[in-house]
Amino acid sequence: MNFTVTKAQNLQKEKQPLTDILKVLENKYNISFSFADSTIKNKNVALPASNLNLEDALNFLKIETTLDFEILDERFVVIKVIENTTVPIKTQRLEEVTVTNYLTTGIVKLNDGTTTIKPEIFGILPGLIEPDILQTIQALPGVLSIDETVSNINIRGGTHDQNLFLWDGIKMYQSGHFFGLISAFNPYTTKQVNVSKNGTSAKYGDGISSVIDMQLSNKIDNTFKAGAGFNLINADAYAKIPLSNKTELQLATRRSITDLIVTPTYNQYYKRIFQDSDLTNTLDDSYSISQNEDFYFYDITAKFLYDITKKDKIRIHFLNVNNALKYDEQSTINDNNEALKSNLSQKNLATGMTYTREWSDRLVTNGQVYISRYNLYATNFDILNNQRLIQENEVKDGSVKLDVNYKATQNIKINSGYQFSEIGISNLEDVNNPIFRSYIKEVVRSHAIYAETSILSNNAYSNLKIGTRFNYHEKFSMFLFEPRLSFSQRFFNYFRLEIQGEFKSQTTSQIIDLQNDFLGIEKRRWILSNNETVPVIKSKQVSAGIHFNKNNLLLSAETYLKYVDGITTRSQGFQNQYQFVNAIGSYQIKGIDLLLNKQFNQVISSWIGYSFSKNEYTFDTLNNKESFPNNADIRHALTVASTYTYNNFKVALGLNWHSGKPATNPITGDEIVDDAINFEAPNSSRLRDYLRADCSATYGFEVSKKTNAIIGASIWNITNKKNIINSYYTIDDQNLVTKVENLSLGITPNVSFRLQF
Repeated sequence: MNFTVTKAQNLQKEKQPLTDILKVLENKYNISFSFADSTIKNKNVALPASNLNLEDALNFLKIETTLDFEILDERFVVIKVIENTTVPIKTQRLEEVTVTNYLTTGIVKLNDGTTTIKPEIFGILPGLIEPDILQTIQALPGVLSIDETVSNINIRGGTHDQNLFLWDGIKMYQSGHFFGLISAFNPYTTKQVNVSKNGTSAKYGDGISSVIDMQLSNKIDNTFKAGAGFNLINADAYAKIPLSNKTELQLATRRSITDLIVTPTYNQYYKRIFQDSDLTNTLDDSYSISQNEDFYFYDITAKFLYDITKKDKIRIHFLNVNNALKYDEQSTINDNNEALKSNLSQKNLATGMTYTREWSDRLVTNGQVYISRYNLYATNFDILNNQRLIQENEVKDGSVKLDVNYKATQNIKINSGYQFSEIGISNLEDVNNPIFRSYIKEVVRSHAIYAETSILSNNAYSNLKIGTRFNYHEKFSMFLFEPRLSFSQRFFNYFRLEIQGEFKSQTTSQIIDLQNDFLGIEKRRWILSNNETVPVIKSKQVSAGIHFNKNNLLLSAETYLKYVDGITTRSQGFQNQYQFVNAIGSYQIKGIDLLLNKQFNQVISSWIGYSFSKNEYTFDTLNNKESFPNNADIRHALTVASTYTYNNFKVALGLNWHSGKPATNPITGDEIVDDAINFEAPNSSRLRDYLRADCSATYGFEVSKKTNAIIGASIWNITNKKNIINSYYTIDDQNLVTKVENLSLGITPNVSFRLQF
C-alpha cells in the first residue's frame, strides 16, 4: 500500500507511461482496464489529481491521450481509439462536468448551470419506467408542474409558453401527447437534453424562463441499433440504420393503443384530462355526450445523416406530432334522435436541414434552415341551440441560422452567429348561428446577431462565459440588447461558486380567451406580440449558488431573482374577477433552491430537494396597483426520493409535496352582486396542500447474445390522494354560486416491456 501511494505522488509531478498510470488507477478505484497493447503504446501522461472521481479522471485521460475510455459497468473500462481524431475534442473537457449521476444515472450537472439528461443511459425516477423527457426535468430543483402535465411546466415561476423547446435546433410549439400527460418527444432517438434556467448561451433567443434543447444523435458510427416496446398507453419502435459508410437513417414512431384497448392507465388519464370539458358535461336527460369517443395520438421522427467528406456534413430532420379526438353529441327532441360529431386535432410538423463545415481543428460552422408548423383545430356542435363552432389556431415558423465556433486557444472559445425568423400566427372563430366569423393574423420578422466568449483558467478552477444577443424586430422597429453571463469558481477543492445572469425577450405567448375554448381541453392558443395590447415580453434574471461535492455527497443552494414585464391577464389563465379583463403587467419572483443528494457505492442514490419562492403580479390598472400572488405562486415545494440499483434491477420511491396554489373565493354572505360573482381580493386564498407518492421498478435481462429485454412497473399516486389542482366558481340556473374543483391523477398503474437489438 505504501508503494502505491509513493508511486502516485511521483507520477503526479511528471508524465509517465500510460501503463503505469492505469495500474495506479486500478488500485485506487477498484477497476480493471481492457485494451489492445497497440492502443496505449507510446502514450505518456501525468497522473490525474487525487481528488477527482472516476469519471472525471477518465475524462482527463481522454483529453491528454486522445483515447476513448468507456465505462462498461462498475468494474471494467475499455480503452479505444477515438474515430476521426481530427475533430476537436474540447467538447469533452474534464472541467465541463461538475456532477455526474446527478439524482440518477444519465443526469449530469455542468459548471455553467446547465443540466444534461441522457435518455440512452437514464436510470430510474419514482413513477417513471421509461425516460419521459419532460417528466424527468420536473425532478430538477425549481421545476414543477402545478397541474401534473408536461404542457404546463413552471420553471422558476414562469408559464409554460415562456420555455423554449428545441428539437434538433427547431422550435416546437406542442410539447405533449394525451393533451399534456405524456411528452411528445420520443426519448429513444434523443441523445441528450440540455436544460438551462439562467445564464443561457447567447445563441438562444426566446424562452424567458428556460431553454430545453433536445438533440438527436449526430454521429455516423456504422452500427445498427433498434428497439421496440409498449406500455398501457402506447407502443413504439425505433431503428438506427447504417445505409453506407457515409450515410445513416434514424427512424422512430410511437402510437397510442387507447383506441384499440381500454386499460386502467387510460381510464385514469381520461378522467384527469377530460374532466370539466365538453366531452364529460351533460346538461339533462334529453341531451348527452356519448362515450364512444375515438381518441389517439402518434409521433414520427426521422433523421438522415450524410457525411459528404470528413469535413462536410449534412443532416435532414423531420418530426410529426399528432393528437386527435372525435366524439358524438346526441339529443332527443320530440322523440327524434339526433347526433353530430365534434372533434379536436392538435399537431406540430417540423422539418429542417443542417450543414456543418469543419474548416480546421479550430473553426467549425453550422448552417440550419427549418420550418415548424403548429395547428390546433376544433369543431364543436351544440344541438340544442342548433349551433356549430369552428376554432383554429395556426403557427408558421420559418428560420435561418448560421453558427460559428472558433477555438482561439486551448482555454478560450468564441461562439457567434446570426438568426433570421419569420413567425406568423392566425386565429379563427366561425359560428353559424348567429353568423359570426373572426380571423386575425399577425406576422413578426426578427433578426438577431450574437457573440459569446468562454474562458477557462489553466487549472480548470475558473470558468467564465460572457456574451450578448442583439435582436431587431422589423414590425416594431425595436432593437433589444440582451447580455448573458455565467461564471463558475471552484475553491477549497470541493466547493464551487456559481453566478449567472441574463436579459431575454420573446414575441410569442399563449392566451385563454374562454375556459371552454377548444372543447375545454386545449384552452391555450398561441398569439404574437403587436407591441400594443400584447407587448414583447422581457425578462431580467440573476442567480448565485454554492455547491459542495465530495465523496458522492452533493449539497447545493441557489438563490435567484427574476423580473418579467409585458405579460397580459389573458396569458395567465385567471378564473376570478380578472377572467375577462385585458390588462398588461409584470411579475417578480424571489426564490431559493436547496438540494441534498447522497450516493452510496453507485447502488443507492437518495435526495431531498426544497424550494421556497415568492411570486407576485403587479398590474397598474388592477387591484389598486397593489401586488398580489401569481397564479403559479407555490411558496414551498419538497421532494424526497431514493433509487436502488443492483445489477439489472432498479427501483425508485419518492414523495412530492407543495403548498397550495393561490385561489380566489367569493365573499361569504355576499356572493353575487349585479348578477356577477363578488370575489374577495385576487388570489388571497389557497387550495389545500398537494401530496403525492410514486414508485417504479425495472428489470433487464438477456434474451439472446444480441437481444436484451426490459420489463417495468410503476404506480403514480400510490395512496390515491385526491389532490385539488384547480378550483373556480360559476353561477348556475338558480342564480347560485357553484364551486368547481379539478382533481389530479388518482392511483395510476402502468407496466412496460421493451426489446433492444
